Amino acid sequence: MTTALHESSITSLPLLARGKVRDNYAVGADRLLMVASDRLSAFDVVMGEPIPGKGELLTKMALFWFERLGHVVPNHLTGEDPESVVTEAERAQVRGRSMLVKRLKPLPVEAVVRGYLAGSGWKEYQQSGTVCGVALPPGLHNAAKLAEPIFTPATKAEMGEHDENISFERMVEIVGKDLAEQVRTVSIQLYREAADFALTKGIIIADTKFEFGLDEAGQLTLMDEVLTPDSSRYWPVESYADAVARGDNPPSYDKQFVRDWLEAAQVDGQPWNKTAPAPALPADVVQKTADKYREALQRLTA
Repeated sequence: MTTALHESSITSLPLLARGKVRDNYAVGADRLLMVASDRLSAFDVVMGEPIPGKGELLTKMALFWFERLGHVVPNHLTGEDPESVVTEAERAQVRGRSMLVKRLKPLPVEAVVRGYLAGSGWKEYQQSGTVCGVALPPGLHNAAKLAEPIFTPATKAEMGEHDENISFERMVEIVGKDLAEQVRTVSIQLYREAADFALTKGIIIADTKFEFGLDEAGQLTLMDEVLTPDSSRYWPVESYADAVARGDNPPSYDKQFVRDWLEAAQVDGQPWNKTAPAPALPADVVQKTADKYREALQRLTA
């Protein structure tokens, strides 16, 4: 099994931030080194146990999608080798799990696109018939395919806080009408193209979130990760119909496996309250999660 990297330690570059998964370092004034650790977050809480090899798998998948969708919108990749900006001794931490990217002005909203009714969207729909203020037809079931993908933005949470779903009108207030509409149009196009391709590989992308920034010229640019199992719900086509018929969540290639375990986990005889610290993940959950990420990449890129 791969040795897991829970936290990078690049001392030759200034550390800017540690996110839930990525450690970001400054490379001069105009670039960032993004190192994908093997940390896993669920319910916006970082687990104590890393998933060996996860950072490399996420990076490979993100690079795959950046290349495939480059015609839709520019992205933050510089095309330069991440190993070229660290010392010889630090290259092992960077190898295969890093991107050297342009430094952008990030938009303070996440661009979520849903093609299926799942997760927090399903919970809201059951209560109000809407998802983030978007009215949906009555009578839909858990994991139902929507007639058209819907755009449901969210505000980005601080570490340890929960992302908050917002209406499109609220997004307009935050970033302005023209930019909000551009982000919505681009996000739906990215999702449609990715979902159509994934279906040819036997994978349903139920939903995903994109992050964007503006470059020096004010051009909208896709950034961070893209269409990985950390930012998307991936379902195998072959088990979708049976799961829906039972009323269950379809089995997935993403961290839903961990979420489901956490939903059933007990802390001091009570259900875990989804605040840090998280209960310790058993070794078999860690292994199965690593296997899921690997299988998703293999299927997509085969």
